[in-house]
Amino acid sequence: MKLKNKIAIVTGSANGIGRAIAERYIQEGATVIIADIDIEAAQETADILGAKAMQFNVVEQASIDNLLGRVLQEFGPVNILVNNAALFSMAPILEITREQYRKIFDVNVEGLLFMLQSVARQMIDNKVKGKIINMSSQAGRRGEALVAVYCASKAAVISLTQSAGLALIKEGINVNGISPGVVDTPMWEQVDALFAKYEGLQLGEKKRMVGDAVPYGRMGTPEDLTGAAVFLASEDANYIVAQTLNVDGGNWMS
Repeated sequence: MKLKNKIAIVTGSANGIGRAIAERYIQEGATVIIADIDIEAAQETADILGAKAMQFNVVEQASIDNLLGRVLQEFGPVNILVNNAALFSMAPILEITREQYRKIFDVNVEGLLFMLQSVARQMIDNKVKGKIINMSSQAGRRGEALVAVYCASKAAVISLTQSAGLALIKEGINVNGISPGVVDTPMWEQVDALFAKYEGLQLGEKKRMVGDAVPYGRMGTPEDLTGAAVFLASEDANYIVAQTLNVDGGNWMS
């Protein structure tokens, strides 16, 4: 088991990609905290997986501090953080509102940064040589006409991963990222409905189109992301610093 006796926090892990990563981490021997704003869903997932559910809001520093304090008291210092909590939105450039912009950047960028910072401080204080993994997206590698704010937020995640990786490796903390492609999660129902609205498509048509366009031949599943998440959290990745790994079936090459 690659993560035996490690303490891992996976944010936004009540469902979707975060849940799949949490489940795989448990299989690899880690103690996992399902950290999510939806405590009922988090508790249900934790009960099924054999994890610990804790409620927190990534946009509130007091909530982050409370979470890390509880984890330290109950389990010890964090060894692994997966910054997975995120929001999605879509709108034509001329219809984007400041409220939409702030909501996405508050969670996807500001929340991720200050969660990373807080966990890194705990690692340093406790002399932990830890691993931090930031979830970006293929959307962070390019612009999309209808998805400008989300794309920009995920591009910021890639940039923050580079900067934090360079800064924190001096403390023995590896910061890297994962850039998924199109992944078949419950969120894609929302995404598909928005594309149907703005592009005049039938429900399900966009999902089919993007799946067909993946060189591998299908959309990804949450489980397709778990191998990379285990690798980057393990000692096998000790010499990997400030990288964002594309796990997208060949959609993007960089």
